[in-house]
Amino acid sequence: MHLKQLSLLNYKNLESSSFDFDPKINCMVGHNGVGKTNVLDSIYHLAFGKSYFNPITSQNINHDADFFVVDGTFEKNEKEEHILVSAKRGQKKVIKRNQKPYEKVSEHIGFIPAVIISPADRDLIIEGSETRRKFMDGVISQSDNAYLNNLINYSKVVSQRNSLLKYFAANHTFDRDTLEVYNLQLNDLGSKLYKKRLEFLEEFVPIFNKRYAEITNNKEPVSINYKSQLAEKPLSQLLEDQLQKDMVLQYTSVGTHKDDLSFEIEGHPIKKFGSQGQQKSFLVALKLAQFDFIKKISGVNPILLLDDVFDKLDEQRVAHIVALVATKDLGQIFISDTHAERTEKVVKESNQTYKIFKL
Repeated sequence: MHLKQLSLLNYKNLESSSFDFDPKINCMVGHNGVGKTNVLDSIYHLAFGKSYFNPITSQNINHDADFFVVDGTFEKNEKEEHILVSAKRGQKKVIKRNQKPYEKVSEHIGFIPAVIISPADRDLIIEGSETRRKFMDGVISQSDNAYLNNLINYSKVVSQRNSLLKYFAANHTFDRDTLEVYNLQLNDLGSKLYKKRLEFLEEFVPIFNKRYAEITNNKEPVSINYKSQLAEKPLSQLLEDQLQKDMVLQYTSVGTHKDDLSFEIEGHPIKKFGSQGQQKSFLVALKLAQFDFIKKISGVNPILLLDDVFDKLDEQRVAHIVALVATKDLGQIFISDTHAERTEKVVKESNQTYKIFKL
């Protein structure tokens, strides 16, 4: 699978741009602020129906315009697929596949597999549990639509239960029967999410460990540990145990929406004990493992978006990544960089076809 053509209209700082891409390697080069990252983000938008860097739709529209259009032509399984994402201020975003609009964005997730490696990934280490949960959910959802639907429904029920708890507090009332309806739904959906996350990590962690060892030449042991309250008790029991606390807080304090991943190096949190280089290697291994996992599950080569990787990694490691993924049986790569000569040197060594776009 690869992206053949891309047209952008009023997408962020790109007023009107068109590209014909190479099926293997494509490099966006130019000074900071010219829109290199925005081109990569528009490709991500075609795959996921949202920006990687700013999920607020209206903020992806050029300041001087009322709408944006991202239009891509892919070749997948020897067939042309036309994906269009458009948004108008004050209106709902529209995603179309071959001129036919999707009813729900979730129906599109996984159709165009893609993985992005970006300096913004550092949030996975330094930010809270939600960022790591989103990463895990994103990887699973690309190959499991039932999981994605369970996740969406679970979030809705948590929101409804929270509203009910606020209503109880505001009106000095309590209705156990209504609360129990939500508890049963949360227990059912949450248990399914927990089971799927366990299964996913059982398969994903060894892939990650292998990638980290390749990048660092087996320098030190790393691990990813899944932390969930459901490891202790069923969700139904947790909800019952925490009822008084939830009534006071007016929100649901237990469940799979509190799950986290612990990233460790030599048995210690990488956030505190990992050097900058080790953290970078950890994140790249994480994203390459995502690439491997999606490829294995879907049978399709994901598009790999390497945003400003030279700022994250030394030239040797970037060359190593390109060499790892730019083989004939793997997918299409997009690279953004400020130095055209440096980029060209690395991609030439891969012995693959490539195009360089100067923005």
